[in-house]
Amino acid sequence: MTSPASATAPAGCDGVTAARRLARWLALAATPTFAVMAVLTAAPGGGPDMLCGAGQGSLLGGMVPMYLLMSAFHSAAWLRLIAERWGRYCPPAA
Repeated sequence: MTSPASATAPAGCDGVTAARRLARWLALAATPTFAVMAVLTAAPGGGPDMLCGAGQGSLLGGMVPMYLLMSAFHSAAWLRLIAERWGRYCPPAA
């Protein structure tokens, strides 16, 4: 069975490399985007929190906790980037 990348472009790996870079940048963009959305929603007059009326009274109800959780769940890309950079400067302990 062929992979979708090899079946679409016989021109080489340039398309695959570009797609991987784009996916990596999109993954890095998710965490700060959700963090900014949480801050903007928490600001006075921020977001229409009344639209999510089902969560009223719950500890995790509302848009701000949802954005914070989404930001935390999408932080793996940032942690991976930090670990890669850290590994360049600090060799593994022997």
